[in-house]
Amino acid sequence: MCRSIKTLHNFEPPANADEIHASALQFVRKLSGFAHPSKANEPAFNRAVETVTAAAAELLASLHTHQPPRDRATEAAKARARTAQRFGG
Repeated sequence: MCRSIKTLHNFEPPANADEIHASALQFVRKLSGFAHPSKANEPAFNRAVETVTAAAAELLASLHTHQPPRDRATEAAKARARTAQRFGG
């Protein structure tokens, strides 16, 4: 489940709000063990997603690096190559 959480720091263009929210959602799903919470747990689940989203956005805004920004297409191609080597294809 958490394998779909991607690194969001130091990319050009920077991560947008939807990417940060999707990452937070996956994190809360992993922690809670729920892909879709019950009605009773939904308010707490949604509150946790929003809290993690805010914390992640704050973290990304405050990080600094001397490395040049990475290109999303290049990183995706590297990931596909690693997958092909690992699983053959």
